[in-house]
Order: sequence, then C-alpha cells, then structure tokens
Amino acid sequence: MGKRNRDKQRKQQQRDGKPADDRDRNNAGWGAGYSEIIKENKLFEQYYKELKIVPDGEFEEFMDAMREPLPATIRITGYKSHAKEILHTLKEKYFKDIQDLEVDGQKIEAPQPLSWYPDELAWHTNLSRKILRKSPLLEKFHQFLVSETESGNISRQEAVSMLPPLLLKIEPHHKILDMCAAPGSKTSQLIEMLHSDMDVAFPEGFVIANDSDNKRCYLLVHQAKRLNSPCIMVVNHDASCMPRFQVDKDGGKETLFYDRILCDVPCSGDGTMRKNIDVWKKWTTSNSLHLHGLQVRIAVRGLEQLAVGGRMVYSTCSLNPIEDEAVIATLLERSEGALELADASADLPGLKYMAGVTSWKVMTKEGQWYSDWSEVPANRHTQIRPTMFPPTDPDKLKDMHLERCMRVLPHHQNTGGFFVAVLLKKSHMPWNRRHPRTRNKDKTQASSAEAEVAPDVDQPIADSPPNEAPEAEGEAEGEVTSSETPAAPTAAQQEPAANKDGVCCPPPSKKMRLFGFKEDPFVFLTEDDPVFPPIQAFYDLSPDFPKLNVLTRTHEGKKRHLYMVSKELRNVLINNSERMKVINTGVKVWSRNNDGEEFGCAFRLAQEGIYTLFPYIRARRITISVEDVKVLLTEENPFLSKLSNSAHEQAKKLQMGSIVLRYQPDPNNPDLPQCPIELCGWRGKTSIRAFVPRNERLHYLRMVGVEVFLNKQGRSRGDDAPPEAQEGNTADGDAKSQEGVPLEDKQAATGEENRSSANGAEPVSST
Repeated sequence: MGKRNRDKQRKQQQRDGKPADDRDRNNAGWGAGYSEIIKENKLFEQYYKELKIVPDGEFEEFMDAMREPLPATIRITGYKSHAKEILHTLKEKYFKDIQDLEVDGQKIEAPQPLSWYPDELAWHTNLSRKILRKSPLLEKFHQFLVSETESGNISRQEAVSMLPPLLLKIEPHHKILDMCAAPGSKTSQLIEMLHSDMDVAFPEGFVIANDSDNKRCYLLVHQAKRLNSPCIMVVNHDASCMPRFQVDKDGGKETLFYDRILCDVPCSGDGTMRKNIDVWKKWTTSNSLHLHGLQVRIAVRGLEQLAVGGRMVYSTCSLNPIEDEAVIATLLERSEGALELADASADLPGLKYMAGVTSWKVMTKEGQWYSDWSEVPANRHTQIRPTMFPPTDPDKLKDMHLERCMRVLPHHQNTGGFFVAVLLKKSHMPWNRRHPRTRNKDKTQASSAEAEVAPDVDQPIADSPPNEAPEAEGEAEGEVTSSETPAAPTAAQQEPAANKDGVCCPPPSKKMRLFGFKEDPFVFLTEDDPVFPPIQAFYDLSPDFPKLNVLTRTHEGKKRHLYMVSKELRNVLINNSERMKVINTGVKVWSRNNDGEEFGCAFRLAQEGIYTLFPYIRARRITISVEDVKVLLTEENPFLSKLSNSAHEQAKKLQMGSIVLRYQPDPNNPDLPQCPIELCGWRGKTSIRAFVPRNERLHYLRMVGVEVFLNKQGRSRGDDAPPEAQEGNTADGDAKSQEGVPLEDKQAATGEENRSSANGAEPVSST
C-alpha cells in the first residue's frame, strides 16, 4: 500500500471514529513489516503433536526454537585455492573482533564450525541477519561478507541447505542435474565440488541447473556466475516433464543420463519458519496435499533420467511426512526393486537428525484425520490421494527402510527444519525397460523438428507407472529415450486413449512452449574462424587450446564477447538446441576492445575466465610480487617504474595491450599468501593497469594483508571516493558505455592516465 493510500485510510478511520492504524512504516523501526506477525499457529502445533515426529518431551523446546531467529551461517568456497587464506583471515581477524561484543543486550558468541561439514569450511554464529546488517559494531564484518560473497569466495547459506550436495558424493567426472535449482546456493555447492581440483580447467563433468520460473533463473545465473565455471548451464523447463537430451557418442546418438541428480522440490516450507516469518500465518495442511502430486512427478522424472548406478538426493524444507516419506514410499513402490533407499548415516558424522517415520496420518485443513485411504470419503478423493498414506503391507513397508530418511529438527543444532533421502538406482525403472538397440548409421535421420514432437515409439506402454492421470501425462511429455532419432509417429501411434488390445497409451508429446525473455543465441565458432589467428598469435596459445569450445552470443556483426564451455557441455548444446531453453552458459574469456587492433589483437582478456584460460596462454605474462599486487590494486594506472625490478623488466619487453599478471606463492615463506593470484591487466605506454572488478580487488588486497573499509556512503574512510565505489557494485558493472563495454576498457584503450585511487577504495590500514 502506498503512502497516499495509507494516509487516506487513516483519515477515513478518524472520520468513522475508529482508532488509527498504527502500522505506519515511516514511524516504525527496522523490521516493522514483520513485527505484526504473531508466531503462533494452533493447527501447526496440533498437527505435529499428533504425528509425533518430535521426540517425547521435546515439543515445547521444538516450538521455542521455531520462534527464534535463524542464526547466520557462511560457507567458504571449497574449490578455490584461496579457501585456506580466507579461513585464516576469518579465524585470526574477524571472528576474534566480534566474539566479545554485546549488541542490543545480546552477547555475540564466538562463531563455531559446523561439526558435520568437511575441513571447517562452514561456520555459524548466533548473529541474526537483522543484527548483522544494522549494528555499527559489526559493519566491518558485514562488509567483508558482502564483498567476499559477490566475488564468489563465500556463500551465505542456511546450514541445512548444505546437506543435499554433500550426500551426492560428487566427483569431477560426474554429469549432474539440479532439477529445481533457484535461487542457486546448492547449485554453487555442486559447482565447487566439480572443481575440487583447481589445476584441471575443464573437468569431465558438468552441472545442468534447471528451474521452471523464468525470472528466478536469472537469480540462479547470478549465483552461478560468481564461480566463473565453464561447466555450468542454466536452463528453463518444467521439472516434472524435463526433456531428455541427446549427445554424440562413438559416432552415434545416445540419450544423456545423469550420474547425480539433486531433486530439491517445491514444498510448503514449514521448516523455514525461523527465517520466513509469514509461513506462520499462511501454513495449513492443504499446502502439503496440493504439492504432493507435483513432488512425485518431479521425482519420477528425475529417476527416469538417472543413470543406472547413479544417486539422486530428494530433499524438502518441510517436516511434513506427506511431502517427505510419502513421496519416497511412492517412488520405492513403483520402482519394483529398481531403487534402494541408501543409509547415509555415516556420511555426515556430527549431524543430529531423526530417522524417517514409518506411520503417519493425513489431516484436512478443517482438522479431519484419516489413517487409511479406505476412510477417505469420495468427495475428498480429488484432494487426498492413495499415495499420501503409508503402505499397508507390513513386509513391503519393512523392505523400504523408510527409517533411513533423515529429518533435521531446529532445536537439535540450532538450524532450520529439513528432510533429505538418498536413492540409488540399481536398474532401469520398470516402465523404461527395453531391449538394447543398435543404431543404423546408414538410415536417414529425421529432422530435429520431427524428433521434438515424436513420442518414444518403442516405449513398453503396458508397463507405464500405475499412477494418476496427471502424473502419467507429466512423464510422457518430452520423452525421447531411443538411441536413434525417432521417425514421425503414425496416426495409430498418436491415439491418446485406448489402443490395440485395450492397452492405455500416453498422450502424444506436445511441442514445447517457451516463455520469458528471448535469449540471444549460443553460436560456437569453427576452428578456421577469422577471429582466432590474431588471438593465437598475440597470446601464443598452446596447440591444445580447444577452439571448438569457444562460443559467442550473436550470428551477425562483430563478436563483442567470447565465452568458453567444457567439451561435454558443448556436446549437449549442439545436439539439443531445438528442445531446450538455455538461459546462460559458459564463462567469459575475452572482450572486444576495438582500439586494441592497432596493438595486434582486438580482444582483451576477461578476469572472469582467466583461471580457465591461463593454462593455454604462453605469452603476455608477467610474474609479480606481493608488493606489486598491492600497487596494482590500490592505484588506477601506476607507472611501470612503481613495479618491482623483475616485473618492470618483464613489462618493458612487452608491447602495449592486454596482459596477465601472476603472483606465484613461495612455499619457503609461509608469511606470504600461499595461493596463486592471476590478474588481467593492460600494458600502456608508460603505465600498467589491473582490470579487476571491485569486490575481487578487495578480496585480493585482503589476501596480501591490506584491509579496505568503506563507510555508509561507500567511500573509504578519510578519502573522497567516487560514487561508483558504493557497496555491492563492481568495477565492471558500475559505468557502462552505450555498447555495453566497461568504461575501464575505453580508458585503457585511449591511454588515459587517471591517477585516482582504484575504484575510490584506498587502503586505510596494512597488516
């Protein structure tokens, strides 16, 4: 409600003799929008008391914990070589500075590592988001978190949200699908695990992150791009009918099956009440009843695309068995032995959790309870389904081992509520079993358009999963499981209902409808593209540089940016361009600088992709010292003479243009940073400049012992910094030219010798 409407409403209340509404946000303190929400929900308490998922005698403690604010939790990016340096900085500086503080009468406890997260890379404290953002005493720590989060070195992520990726047991060669990925914290964790070996620029595996909401996909892109990985692709599809993708293998086409799938489905979210306070007043049991069918369809679709021997983690931020054990039981029953519920208790030592339940009841929002499907009246059959109840056969229930599911309760380790289960696929799902077929290489392939609308003609229809009609339709849509591109279906094959011998057929696949923004195309370059020779000569690229992995976002005109993806992702993109909606993929490695043509190359290096590109660059490299890093990142265009003697001599031998500045750690000097630092820069006529976004600049300065602290206006203390140094922006994103090229490119290309401080952030103390 706008201010004008609020004033009008207040005046009307005064005329009617009613007390004026006192919820004016203009006169209220921070967080007034939530203060009016009472953290009470009698139906919620009645429901979970009856289900007995909380141990006897702990329910009041459970409810008290649900009413407390969720503590702040951070995770250090594990695959980055700088992780140990960041951990050292946190322990030795920031944690020590805040552990004895008292804010609003609350003593700040010393941050503690999560006992179950490996290598002390995840920490939690009793600081709430409100205190962290608003307390002047914590301003430096908050700025550190914001800066390092934007540069991808730290993720502020809820503790229980870190569980599913850990249980997937990811290795660098795994092909991974994240079915409902937005906002992207778990996706970032998956990418980190894929890049566990930083010396490998292109792991064999990749992550395909999907979300059905087009707008949320862009939030997902923002999260993923912080990690600068060439092995991530963001797509926009309905997870319940996720299309099958095909890839080239051994001269033929093959259906893509994933080694690992994260199925973090949409849920009622009652485990998030500590941070999403509006759930208190919105929660009813009907939320779970409405979502159960969708959750089953998404999980079934994921299992269909999981490779035999693969692992799928199903998770929700709900405590409700209707969304948790009921879904798992449905999957196990339909699989007819193809699935196994894994025992993951030994995978997370130190984690406190409750075993999955084997009996539960269903309640309507009016408070009516049902213990079995036979008790449900006919007029309720559209809201309550048989799959919402536990199996009635005791032997079948015992064989499912539902106690292997894991439910995290908030009061056990001061976290949010969460549910997670690990499923192993031992064989093909019963409705997907078929005899293997060999590809006839001489047979003419059908067009891609025909392939998109053709159903899988060899699918054993009689073995379709015995579920409700809406779920069967979701599974049929987008199916292409043949090792051969299918031909156009005949009229008999397209019959939607009864077929020969009374066998029920799935409906014909519908042509996929795409919504949201129209993305620019992804165009891969050929090896003989004219853009390569000057780049090859200028940077002396090694012969094994994968030219075919380079792409751009335009068919016509000059190429503004060049991106790189892994060979495996290129395979997926090339073979499925007509059946998938790609939102983003690849990491930027070069950006056009038109004035650079006079120096021999029209493309400058991009900081985002330098760790991917560096192994292939054999020229334009300068080895620098720690003091050189400080000079380059605190001065805008320092003279060459300000560099160390070694770096100065190397720079004098290079002509003007884009360069790589590399600091190599010295293991014999542990006082210096023990992580390599690679910076993109520009060698001018008499000066040199680093092209590094602001937050990364602050990160590298911290690594070499320089602390930068900005005041509320985004300026360094005691310094007149320009407005673009405001918190949360980057150097590349603050000032844009009409062509979308960062202003810094134009300054470097025209030889401007601006002596201002680096993005207005001068160091104020050195340690």
